[in-house]
Amino acid sequence: MTKAAPLLPPLPQAGGDRGVGPRFRLGRPTEEARALRNNSTLHEAMLWRRLKGSQLDGLKFTRQLPIAGYKADFACRSHRLVVELDGSQHADAVDYDATRTRAIETAGYRVIRFWNNDLTSNMDGVLETILTAARDLEREPTPQPPPASGRGSR
Repeated sequence: MTKAAPLLPPLPQAGGDRGVGPRFRLGRPTEEARALRNNSTLHEAMLWRRLKGSQLDGLKFTRQLPIAGYKADFACRSHRLVVELDGSQHADAVDYDATRTRAIETAGYRVIRFWNNDLTSNMDGVLETILTAARDLEREPTPQPPPASGRGSR
């Protein structure tokens, strides 16, 4: 007489239960950010070729990172640095860009902006400016958390 195999719970369907399905994506701008990454402008693609893969002094950048309700063109999370590229359409959107910059800065990031023509005429200068900004942020002291208060602070 052979023993029957123990009853095990069924295996999950492909994809399992790890973040798959609408329940895990409510309110997240992931799909919109993905669409922006897949349809980048010529200038965004030019800069991305120089930033991706930690090519710029080991700094890891990501594209179209959602921050404070906006999508940052390029962001280095470790240095809290955002790089924005502005085309001619931004000349008419000065107030919007200022509001956007303030919101991203309030979220703890430093924002630097470049015009598209800066990129095409002086790519090395743009990269050096990004690197200098990142190095400056390395030297800034990390903000200390506020002192403990309430329970356990005696």
